Amino acid sequence: MPEAMTTGRTLAYGLLGLPLAFAALPIYVHVPRFYAEVTGIELALLGAILLGTRLLDAGIDPWLGWLADRVPRPTMVALALLPFAAGFVALLNPPVDHVALWLAGSLALTYLGFSAASVAYQAWGADVGGTSAQRTRLTAAREGFGLAGVVLAATLPAVLASDLAEGIRRLSWVLPPLLLIAAATTFSRVGAGQPAPAPSQPLLPSLRLVMNDSAFRRLLGVFVANGIAAALPATLFLFFVADVLHLDTASGPLLALYFVAGAASLPLWVQLSARCGRVHAWLGAMALSIVAFAGASLLGSGDLWPFAAICIASGLALGADLALPAAIAADLGERHGRAGACFGVWNFVAKLNLALAAGLALPLLALVGYVPGDGEGLAFLTFAYALLPLAFKALAGALLWRWRRSLEIPT
Repeated sequence: MPEAMTTGRTLAYGLLGLPLAFAALPIYVHVPRFYAEVTGIELALLGAILLGTRLLDAGIDPWLGWLADRVPRPTMVALALLPFAAGFVALLNPPVDHVALWLAGSLALTYLGFSAASVAYQAWGADVGGTSAQRTRLTAAREGFGLAGVVLAATLPAVLASDLAEGIRRLSWVLPPLLLIAAATTFSRVGAGQPAPAPSQPLLPSLRLVMNDSAFRRLLGVFVANGIAAALPATLFLFFVADVLHLDTASGPLLALYFVAGAASLPLWVQLSARCGRVHAWLGAMALSIVAFAGASLLGSGDLWPFAAICIASGLALGADLALPAAIAADLGERHGRAGACFGVWNFVAKLNLALAAGLALPLLALVGYVPGDGEGLAFLTFAYALLPLAFKALAGALLWRWRRSLEIPT
């Protein structure tokens, strides 16, 4: 008999999502601007390094997913946490010399640990949840704690030091004890779950079986368009707030507001998905996000409160983006007994979105003359931050509506 999925066990599983997301915010949001301003690295070189390391990171995820179907999920998570923590501390404490090499090496180490832990952790949740409804709750718990970690990472730099760069450096040392506490709780309370028997196929046939599922391919198509819509503003948020809105000192609270709204909305999306289906709930979130992006394109210097309202609206939509598609993916992965392979492909696509956002947006901004803090190229910055995401979000909504019947799995 599988162990009962109590509220305490659900929360214990979700807790490990906090330190993983705590590190993800600085990696994807702070690092571009931190290295551009603190180390003086050129935007084109910075974008190339971010693109290269993120493509490498994304490329190993399918293999990690295949591995996660053959190694006990908790074991794989535990082994991945040490390189993850060590790489993160190194990443946010760069030396004076050889900055480009340091950035590439520390990112590679961080990504390896983070990716291995994340893929196995997500597949672990699919094992623990016995039904679609339970997997939705587990995903919501994981993402809810993850959003708490993001809020903590967004607000702590200003608390730890008056200088933002120094606060980001000190933030790195918070992760190891936070990770230790969360991991101890998760490992002691959750258990291994009931994984499907390990498939015997090599990597490529195993991935081919996952990709042969037309519903999973369609879900990935929606996820790609929706992910690009999220990755562009995530990469450009700090640049937009500092140079278009001239609200640099408010960037931390605004980020926190966005993620608090996302965390607060998670129970709403879980309830709404139970009532009208996950696909229709996700469509509603996309519509809300489109309105928010449209509003952001109209803002200018000093528009603090309108942008705060936009952060709340887009944050509410974020809750659905985090909980609902991953829960659908968990169901599809369990259908074939390959949750690890499924999330390997899933994370590959998610990271490819982030890689392309940083690797293409930053060099293009440099090409049109944008220099952080210089005041040039701001129109293109606004276009890349607000209008491009709006277009991709609309495409994602159209695809989701078209394929809604094949993606709505009974809970």
